[in-house]
Amino acid sequence: MPHLLRTLPFAALLLLAATSCRAQPAAPTPDADLQTAIEATVDGFEGVVGVYVRHLPSGRTAELRADSLFPTASMIKVPILVATFQRIEDGDLDYGADLVFRDSLRYSEYDLFGDLRDGAEVPLHQAVELMLSASDNTASLWLQRLSGGGTAINTWLDGHGFEDTRVNSRTPGREAARAVYGWGQTTPREMAELMRRIVEGEAISPAADEEMHRLLTRTFYDDEAVAVLPPSVQAATKQGAVMESRSEVVYVHAPSGPYVFCVVTKNQTDTRYEPDNAGYVLLRDLSRLFWTTFEPDHPWTPAPGHERYRGEG
Repeated sequence: MPHLLRTLPFAALLLLAATSCRAQPAAPTPDADLQTAIEATVDGFEGVVGVYVRHLPSGRTAELRADSLFPTASMIKVPILVATFQRIEDGDLDYGADLVFRDSLRYSEYDLFGDLRDGAEVPLHQAVELMLSASDNTASLWLQRLSGGGTAINTWLDGHGFEDTRVNSRTPGREAARAVYGWGQTTPREMAELMRRIVEGEAISPAADEEMHRLLTRTFYDDEAVAVLPPSVQAATKQGAVMESRSEVVYVHAPSGPYVFCVVTKNQTDTRYEPDNAGYVLLRDLSRLFWTTFEPDHPWTPAPGHERYRGEG
């Protein structure tokens, strides 16, 4: 390696140094104009809304109930992902190993993994991929168990500074919290921070974080916050939805530098699972606001007729 470094051109050495060391994000700095715009966008929404957004190079930040508890719905699959990769990192699980599916694991007939026959063998990595890309609940609950269960996941979260994000479902002692929040609970600030750590290599290890980052960029559900981003822009994302709540956490690799945000609702009056559900519309509206705020020099307009594919009502 020393000999290789001596033979590299100086410009290449600069590039190597730049790509091997991530710039530290700027300290959060309240953005009054963005704060006002968020409050105007949320005004009149029939439900409770939590928002946290941070432009990492500049630190520009705005928030609304960022430290209040909200249901995670399927966003809880991000902590499950991290706990699974922690066990892989520790040597307790093999990412390429085959798992044996049993009928007792089946959660829903609507899941792809729910269609597996008893005794079917599937690689662990396929369960992880479907947990994120298709939000497969059967695969997710299987991984929750393989990662040590809700108690182990919560221990990891607590040990890494996440005081409010917790798995409730199938977790002893969390029954009361489950009755209020469902499968999991979080705050907009904590869920955004967990996503930031994964993408920026601060969660488990550079290799594990890189793989989790890649997985989080491959979602089928790109008709919510991601729908209003240019398709050329990569985003790591996870969505959640239950009757009275809609949510999404997104890390956007924007041209002027990355930004991360989490939007969560609860107590919605609109409980329909339709593209124009008020929560879905709010996710798109806020995502559009963040893009136009941080990327004024990169305007983007969706193609005519895109709503047929991207779900915009």
